[in-house]
Amino acid sequence: MTEPIVLYYWPTPNGWKIAIALEEMGLPYRVELVNIGAGEQFSESFTRISPNNRMPAIVDPEGPDGAPISIFESGAILSYLARKTGRFGGENERQRVAVEEWLFWQVGGLGPMAGQAHHFLKYAPSMDPPQDIPYAKERYRREVERLYKVLDRRLADNRFVAGDFYSIADMAIWPWASLWEGQGQTLDDKPNMARWLDEVGSRPAVQRGRALAADKRGDLRADRKAQEVLFGVKGGS
Repeated sequence: MTEPIVLYYWPTPNGWKIAIALEEMGLPYRVELVNIGAGEQFSESFTRISPNNRMPAIVDPEGPDGAPISIFESGAILSYLARKTGRFGGENERQRVAVEEWLFWQVGGLGPMAGQAHHFLKYAPSMDPPQDIPYAKERYRREVERLYKVLDRRLADNRFVAGDFYSIADMAIWPWASLWEGQGQTLDDKPNMARWLDEVGSRPAVQRGRALAADKRGDLRADRKAQEVLFGVKGGS
């Protein structure tokens, strides 16, 4: 009997990536919640699995050669799962290169830039005292806009980001792109991205992955303790 993969998870865009992949690939898994607002990512046991103190991470009891393996970093996890199952990673070298290009585009560009846009547009102004920084807000909003225009141009000639096939690159990009409103964006001038968001978002496995532990997703704008843990700031008196 196949032992389930252990998914160390919190309902964030990076967490959704792996939940979606596991659902799409039909792999059995069980969830270990890592409450990042409470600082559980800094526990000794989790640090052994994820040295960077970030989730998601996985432990596959049936890793290479049948031995357990732990993996951190969402891009590395997605690549591993695609190799393990032989699915969603491309069927030939040209396809695999395209998948890797767009996977790295997400982990090196869209994810960090969208995360900063969320921070400065939504969370920083709610701190005590407020950190409403117009330059930072516009800097990251504009860079995310640029990245989404790159994505829209790509999707003008391709059904999915790596080509005419659905892949882990879509699974990596969709969770962040689905939050475009909170990043100060519009889809009015990005029809191809809008079409792709709807198509990927209608997949049952994507919906199941996105819904995993959704009730745990809080509003950091009102949580001073979580702001201290995640952003290293303390509220005013």
